[in-house]
Amino acid sequence: MPITTAASRLGTTAFSEARPIELRANWTPEDAKQVIRAVYRQVLGNDYLMESERLTGLESLLTNGQLTVRDFVRAVAKSELYKKKFLYPHFQTRVIELNFKHLLGRAPYDEAEVIEHLDRYQNEGFEADIDSYIDSEEYDVKFGDAIVPYYRDLVTTGVGQRTVGFTRMFRLYRGYANSDRAQLAGSNSRLATDLAKNSASAIVAPSGGGEGFAYQPAKQGTAPTRTFGRSSQGSSDRLYRIEVAGINLPRYPKVRRSNKEFIVPYEQLSNTLQQINKLGGKVASITLAQ
Repeated sequence: MPITTAASRLGTTAFSEARPIELRANWTPEDAKQVIRAVYRQVLGNDYLMESERLTGLESLLTNGQLTVRDFVRAVAKSELYKKKFLYPHFQTRVIELNFKHLLGRAPYDEAEVIEHLDRYQNEGFEADIDSYIDSEEYDVKFGDAIVPYYRDLVTTGVGQRTVGFTRMFRLYRGYANSDRAQLAGSNSRLATDLAKNSASAIVAPSGGGEGFAYQPAKQGTAPTRTFGRSSQGSSDRLYRIEVAGINLPRYPKVRRSNKEFIVPYEQLSNTLQQINKLGGKVASITLAQ
């Protein structure tokens, strides 16, 4: 069951209603294909995979019974494909966040976990660090040799879970259709500040329509942090910043939505809010622009 009814509206339904994917005894080639698809989705962070990028050699070994699901997960995580998508473009702390998410199905619980993996990564290398996740007792207990990792902390089981794991996971999880390489925060760490402060992470709903969309600033701001002077001749000195979530972009279908910031004088505030409402946006905040 979902942790709460409200939580199910945050995009957890796809996980709370689905059983873990497992390659059981007497499996068929079709079962192997399902596992391969699930591993790609989980380990590659739901990123788009071109046909030419598929790891066909590893797929054949799994289909022929020469690799367990655990070994296939390990091989995908150590592949050049994974490194190009998640290792090379990111700082080490972000890489570790993604490794936790992809391989253990959760976010780091505290800063000590991140430091442990940072030390191993620096002293023993990337592949040794990958092994440390997959050879861990936690992986063995939760997934074993036959189960594809999944987002464990989006569903409550009461077994070995921590409340902070649910809130931290939502900083990494941005919706069922989202890719780990297509998030507004880009290559920045999502949890470094919260882990350093040992504080719970605020839950920001994943992208989507309706109630499942919340404002998050883009990596490169869409409006200046400070303003000077008047917006136009005759307007007041007081300017307001409006943060808007889920606004429909002109000339795009309604499924294409964006977060925007506007800075307007007081005289234009009412008209701007009306325009935002017509475009289907939700006002996340209105503050003085200083």
